[in-house]
Amino acid sequence: MKEMMAPGTNMSPCNGEIENGFCKGNMSAIEENQEVSDGLSQPNAGKPPRNHPGMRHCISQANLGATSALEPNTVMLGLKSPSSDNCAYVPIFRSGSYSEMGPKQYMEDEHIRIDNLREQVDDSKGLLSQGAYYGVFDGHGGIDAASFTQNNLLNFILEDSHFPSMVKKAVRNAFQKADNTLADTKSLDSSSGTTALIALILGRTMLIANAGDSRAVLGKRGRAIELSKDHKPNATSEKLRIEKLGGVIFDGYLNGQLSVARALGDWHIKSAKGSKGLLISEPEFEEVVLSEEDEFLIIGCDGLWDVMSSQYAVTIVRKELMLHNDPEKCSKFLVKEALKRNCCDNLTVLVICFSHDPPPRIEIPKTTRRRSISAEGLDLLKGVLSDI
Repeated sequence: MKEMMAPGTNMSPCNGEIENGFCKGNMSAIEENQEVSDGLSQPNAGKPPRNHPGMRHCISQANLGATSALEPNTVMLGLKSPSSDNCAYVPIFRSGSYSEMGPKQYMEDEHIRIDNLREQVDDSKGLLSQGAYYGVFDGHGGIDAASFTQNNLLNFILEDSHFPSMVKKAVRNAFQKADNTLADTKSLDSSSGTTALIALILGRTMLIANAGDSRAVLGKRGRAIELSKDHKPNATSEKLRIEKLGGVIFDGYLNGQLSVARALGDWHIKSAKGSKGLLISEPEFEEVVLSEEDEFLIIGCDGLWDVMSSQYAVTIVRKELMLHNDPEKCSKFLVKEALKRNCCDNLTVLVICFSHDPPPRIEIPKTTRRRSISAEGLDLLKGVLSDI
């Protein structure tokens, strides 16, 4: 397990209103839609990774550099504000993770866990309430793209001029910057690629950003709520986009080469930067305001979801938390269960809890209504039984 930490910072006081964990200014924030497209070129065979450790455990903190200061009067509002309902609810963040190489020859997954984002953010950003950051990066064609994205994506978000006034735009720009840097950095293998799924939590507002086929699932009083879409080439929306651009899907693979429709890197099959292509790095977003019913979040690479449904994973994690209340053990349990089900991929799972306490038992109310059978029904039942 490798661990990287940055020193904590003291937060400056806010002279205005506090909203969504930020010091609110006088301007209003508007999220802009931006379409990021990538291209496609002739295929080349992917190269194996230079380093391939057998197992990777959690990365509890990111090694983050200093972030740039905001201009005066910058708006401190990025995500939608929580409603007045349950306004007293304050989530806490504690997490666990577990990874195994599985039956593959190389380990190409990376991940990151930061339970206290305030320790990583420069005080000029005005982050006043609690926050957290989590991510899973499922690499292919080598470990370069996954390792680079894991180490740099959060920095790119925090350094973006739109953070925290327009968080979605900052995240979108960070995905694009990471993708472009993978193309420009000669020390990185250009044939390496990675999916990227992150959860950025500011106050009670959780933003999921996903490019690829990893998945985020919310456990809500025992129910599984999927917060991301699997960007497989044969998914309806991805298939329509790909075929509209002249691409083909062969046996579930984009142009017969790649099993995902969105990824960072993979510049050996992308066209020039800025051109419209079949494989894109544009993330899809889902935003949730956390409440007391939201108990935990599961983030896993596709190796988990290939052999396990979202609801089964939530049921298992909830049961395990009620036994020992340890998200690390839950993550390991899911990985081991997936291996028992003959998973054929690397496996990485994160479990993030939003309370110190284990999930409560769900009591099913007893009904006071008495049900009876009609006389006609009773005669019919007697007839059926007499014929047996």
